[in-house]
Amino acid sequence: MPGPCSTLSLVLCASLVSPLAAPLASAQDAAHPGARTIMDAHNCYPYFEWWYDRIDRALSAGTPLAIEQDLYWYTDLKTGKSASLVAHGEPVSGHEPTMEHYFFDRVRPIVEQALKDGDHGDWPLITLNLDFKTEEPQHLEAVWALLTKYQDWLTTAPKTADPAAVEKLTVRPILVLTGESDAQQKVFYDQVPVGSNLLVFGAVHAHTENPMAPPQVIEPERASNYRRWWNNPWSVVEQGGQRHAGDWTAADQERLRSLVAHAHEQGLWIRFYTLDGATEKELSCNGWFHGYNFGSFAAVEERWNAALAAGVDFIASDQYEQLGAFLRDRP
Repeated sequence: MPGPCSTLSLVLCASLVSPLAAPLASAQDAAHPGARTIMDAHNCYPYFEWWYDRIDRALSAGTPLAIEQDLYWYTDLKTGKSASLVAHGEPVSGHEPTMEHYFFDRVRPIVEQALKDGDHGDWPLITLNLDFKTEEPQHLEAVWALLTKYQDWLTTAPKTADPAAVEKLTVRPILVLTGESDAQQKVFYDQVPVGSNLLVFGAVHAHTENPMAPPQVIEPERASNYRRWWNNPWSVVEQGGQRHAGDWTAADQERLRSLVAHAHEQGLWIRFYTLDGATEKELSCNGWFHGYNFGSFAAVEERWNAALAAGVDFIASDQYEQLGAFLRDRP
């Protein structure tokens, strides 16, 4: 069902595989920190029966890209049956889609065509970013079972006896990232037998009690075989975050550069969320959150440009089409 604004039309299928990375990595070289900057489609889920087209909007921007899926464990009180649903949180009706339907079914044509064509240096084409809103063991195990079903599509790494040894990735069209919680590590890493493949990679623990602390204080961990990325609110760059951001300064640029450089030195991809610059009408029309908004497109475009210059791996935004075009148009 369309949202309160008209549903955007999909572009031709060919646009789904157009380059979006900036800069584009050389063959077999895209799957490491610092190789490219890509758009991360924030909150890419339906909300009630509105904005069901968010994943189509994201994919219309072209690949490579990242897509965030919020997951909630729902139990029907009448039947007692439970399922993992793509939803941000309460209220949840039970009519929300599953990730298999909303994500995997939707990207199937892209992935199957990619597997047929082979890796031309731009794999993974899609980074699936899992944002668990509830972490019941049965929820995590259900998601692991779903990922196992699609493991031939997924970028993997072998689990060895040494968790600190960062093993080489077997790169496929989809890379799956998840959060920093130890509950997720227990299911997605600890319970995986040595010799089997890791299907999902966690974030390092961040210490943001003082968001403006030096990068090595906020994030002291090097990458491990399981934990390979660092997720950040924008408040670690500009004090107070989006709603309190002033003019972009040289000091801000140096702060951003230092965070990115530290991440890459630690062997980590780095993501910042969420960089929007929209009017009040656009926020209301699209269901975007005020807390992530810089207030104008000019202000967010300046931050996008700064993030690209600094080498940020994942720029999260609700403005999928605009950020996608911004990155695609850069040399």
